[in-house]
Amino acid sequence: MVKTLLTMVEPDERGDPESPLRWTTKSLRHLAEELARQGHSVSAPTVGRLLKSAGFSLQANAKTLEGAQHPNRDAQFRYINDQAKDHQASGEPVISVDTKKREQLGRLPMAGREWRPKGQPVEVEDHHFFFTGPDVQQAIPYGIYDIARNTGWINVGVDHDTAVFAVESIRRWWKARGSLDYPNASRLLITADAGGSNSHRYRVWKSELAALAAETGLAITVCHFPPGTSKWNKIEHRLFSHITLNWRGRPLTSHEVVVKTIAATRTTGRAAG
Repeated sequence: MVKTLLTMVEPDERGDPESPLRWTTKSLRHLAEELARQGHSVSAPTVGRLLKSAGFSLQANAKTLEGAQHPNRDAQFRYINDQAKDHQASGEPVISVDTKKREQLGRLPMAGREWRPKGQPVEVEDHHFFFTGPDVQQAIPYGIYDIARNTGWINVGVDHDTAVFAVESIRRWWKARGSLDYPNASRLLITADAGGSNSHRYRVWKSELAALAAETGLAITVCHFPPGTSKWNKIEHRLFSHITLNWRGRPLTSHEVVVKTIAATRTTGRAAG
């Protein structure tokens, strides 16, 4: 019986190709049922004990395989780092930009918990049925993170995440904060993901940035991170993660709630605008 059991949980190519277990979850119950089908009467708990004694355990998938990498990937990161150092050494602004996940507005459940009187949780909808479709209000936060000053600025959109919206967000940041923090700036470095509204593929993104450069007099350089490396974009873990923590367990019922919650986000004394 043990030999039969071990054959079942080995990689599929070594097991019985006709076995139903080839296409189903190898749970203790399924394994016990298959053993019974082959003439071995055993309970699910006993199957579990046998597997543990043979060195098996419950395991999730391990995310270790990566797709094909560009041969110059390391050189790309070194180039971005050199550009950032060059701009910062000259006192020029370096910003990290991206769009945070869009949020539907309403009394919808939010992940996380916060302190409330015992037995008085915030009541929210148990289904999203009535919060889908083109008429549902939504918030689209586009973020600008100033790497040198460790400050964030968010522009919240209400309809679509487009290249025009992305550049307009950068324009508003420059007028509200950037031009004040860097009054003598002549250059601006933007680091961004390879996809989304600031994708390197969008001509509108490039033309809108050209218009912004002509308007501000700044020489604007954009460095895109290679595909699949968005976690290296500083805005993800220096700004967006803190905003997510700050509105945990709180339904985003209106744009006012979104804006004020973002504005109240702090990290060691710094705040998003």
